[in-house]
Amino acid sequence: MNSAKKNKKAWVVAADMGYGHQRTAYPLRNIAFGGKVINANSYQGIPKKDKSFWHQTRSAYEFISRFKRIPIFGDFLFSILDRFQKILVYYPKRDLSKPDFPLKNVFYFIKRGWGKDLIERFKKNPLPMVSTFFTPAFMAEHFGYPGDVYCVICDADISRAWAPMDPKKSKIKYCAPNTWTRDRLKLYGVKPEHIFLTGYPLPQENIGANKEILKDDMRNRLVNLDPTKKYIKTYNPLIKDLLGKLPEKSNHPLTIMFSIGGAGAQKEIALNAINSLKDRIKNKKLRFIIAVGVREELRKYFAENIQGLELDGWVHLLSGITTDEYFRVFNEALRETDVLWTKPSELSFYSGLGIPIIIAPTIGSQEDFNKKWLLHVGAGVSEENPKYADQWFYDSLNGGDLAEAAMQGFVEIEKMGAYNIEKIISNNKNRA
Repeated sequence: MNSAKKNKKAWVVAADMGYGHQRTAYPLRNIAFGGKVINANSYQGIPKKDKSFWHQTRSAYEFISRFKRIPIFGDFLFSILDRFQKILVYYPKRDLSKPDFPLKNVFYFIKRGWGKDLIERFKKNPLPMVSTFFTPAFMAEHFGYPGDVYCVICDADISRAWAPMDPKKSKIKYCAPNTWTRDRLKLYGVKPEHIFLTGYPLPQENIGANKEILKDDMRNRLVNLDPTKKYIKTYNPLIKDLLGKLPEKSNHPLTIMFSIGGAGAQKEIALNAINSLKDRIKNKKLRFIIAVGVREELRKYFAENIQGLELDGWVHLLSGITTDEYFRVFNEALRETDVLWTKPSELSFYSGLGIPIIIAPTIGSQEDFNKKWLLHVGAGVSEENPKYADQWFYDSLNGGDLAEAAMQGFVEIEKMGAYNIEKIISNNKNRA
């Protein structure tokens, strides 16, 4: 019997604010009541007042994210927004439990009824509540939700806004993806017994209960990422111990996936990269996947801009009608993806699947810290000028750098986060 079926069901809650919080919740759908993740800002029957407030918040962020591309003024406007979600430097270690303005602002609206309708609905069947965004967790506690409340963190480091007003009195339990967030929560005043070091919830269909799927994909990926065998020859004992014997040839062509964020702010980077790499693509030496999400305007943008390149289908647009459909086809495509090119969002943790990250320019303080963490682990490399991708990408490939980054992610990053969270919901054990 699947272990998920043994687990106690839970209310799994996300927010439709870009893809980050929903992508984090998607691997937990096995324990979701009714098999569905509930979006706190768009569930059926949400009061118009709540929906309007959520919509305004999302629209403002996406507008400013896209507007950031405008020189000088765009950066200035975004810097003002980013000050409200800024993550303070970790050192020197000090007490950071005092609530800041963004947190007080969130509670200002909660105290006036924001989210009460959602929590009252949950109270009718008080299952454990698992939220991938801090706001619904705060709502649950404020409105007296009687069940356990868990908050799953989706970044490598977090601002003060993730911890409640009075952490010492809070009952919210946190699932931390790494030691950085675990230790940060302690500085914010969260009780250590309320912090679980679970790892980020990666898609179970890309891992397998015994990592059998992940290891098979990794073997084929490593062959593509080390065409000169420079890394494989040097670290053959480690590779053999962790993965077994590598195949002579991969089961798929060398493949880059470029993931466009929810706001679509970095689409020009992908086009520049494709134009630079077009000869390799035309000669069927490289496959390029553009993951555009659910936005039809993004799909049309790329369809119109690549149609004249005659790339014989080796550039593929990956999209979905719904977010769930998009995540499903995205995870399927990852199994034959060798390099993920993206801004360092929650996808930074996908390097744990043994997929090296080419780190596109960051948007916001949390992505700055995600980038820092990726480089710290050694699972990512910084993007160079996309117009010359045909040069620097193949230098990294032939030098074994991407193979090394793939193995670093595979070895160093916790991969069983979704399984660990399921176990915690069932038995409330395995504290950090």
